[in-house]
Amino acid sequence: MILTYVVLSLLILWLLIISYFVYKIKSHYGRLVSRTKKTRIDEVLDTLLEKDNLFVKEISQIKKSIKEILYQEKFHYQKIGFLRFNPFERVGGEQSFIIALLNQEDSGLILNFLYTREGVRVYSKKVNKGVSEEYELSTEEKEAIKKAK
Repeated sequence: MILTYVVLSLLILWLLIISYFVYKIKSHYGRLVSRTKKTRIDEVLDTLLEKDNLFVKEISQIKKSIKEILYQEKFHYQKIGFLRFNPFERVGGEQSFIIALLNQEDSGLILNFLYTREGVRVYSKKVNKGVSEEYELSTEEKEAIKKAK
C-alpha cells in the first residue's frame, strides 16, 4: 500500500512539473502571437523571414552607398595649407600668402596671392600627388603643401 502511495505521489509530482513547463510554453506562444497579430506560429515565422530578407537587401544597398561615398571622398578637398610670406624686400610685412587645397592623394590646387603696391595678383597652379603638373613650385608653395598634410 505504501508503494502505491509513493508511486502515486511521484506521478502527481511529475504531472505538476510537466504542467508547469507546458504553461510556460503556452504563455510564451500566446505573447508571441499577440504581439504580431498573427494566429499561427508559421505566420509569425513567415513574417520574420520576410523582414529578414528586406533587411538584408537594405543593408547591401547601404554598404554599396557607403563604398561609393568613400570612393568619392578621395577627390574632395580635405587638406588645407596656409602660408604667409614676404616675396619682395621693398614691401613691408608678410602680406602675401599661399593657400594649398588638396585631396587625400595630395592633388588639387595652389592659390598664390602676391601683394604689391599696385595691387594683389592671384596665381594658381595645379598639383598632382604633391607635384606641379605644368610649373615648378616655389619653396613657399612646397611648404604650404607640407603644412596641408
